[in-house]
Amino acid sequence: MVENTESTLEVITRVTKNAVIGAFKGTGELAQAIVESTTDIVKATIVGAGDLTVAIEKRVGEIVTGTIAAANEIGGDLYVAIKNTVFGIVKAGSEVGADVGKTAVAATEVAIKAGAKAGTDVGTATKEAVTGALEAGDAIGADASQAVRSALITSIKGAEDVIGPPPRK
Repeated sequence: MVENTESTLEVITRVTKNAVIGAFKGTGELAQAIVESTTDIVKATIVGAGDLTVAIEKRVGEIVTGTIAAANEIGGDLYVAIKNTVFGIVKAGSEVGADVGKTAVAATEVAIKAGAKAGTDVGTATKEAVTGALEAGDAIGADASQAVRSALITSIKGAEDVIGPPPRK
């Protein structure tokens, strides 16, 4: 009998990678494939979790890693992958009731690290990850948008440069 030594985290990475590749082959559109796949994976991996925000924070690394690996394998733009992965995770987090600010920070941090590991420029990876989180916050609504902005400025080095100063009243 062969023993399965693959951890849950490795399974999530592999399933995410395969889902993104499959969706990309089906649509030919990397951004759409990533958003749909990451949203579904986030929702599927946190079913039954007590604290949704903590559950998402724990799974973000594997989801981002799988998405970056998929983009790399199909020759996709890693910056598109970074931005849309963060967008999908933040949007899914909101849909299941997780704290959008904390989810945005976790997704952005991991996306920057995974991007750097895959050879992307850290400054550009930061810009794309922050942009993905901001766009998700904006898509969710005004309160989420403000929560994402505040959390990123407080927690992510370089986020304020991407976000810019608050609007003058």
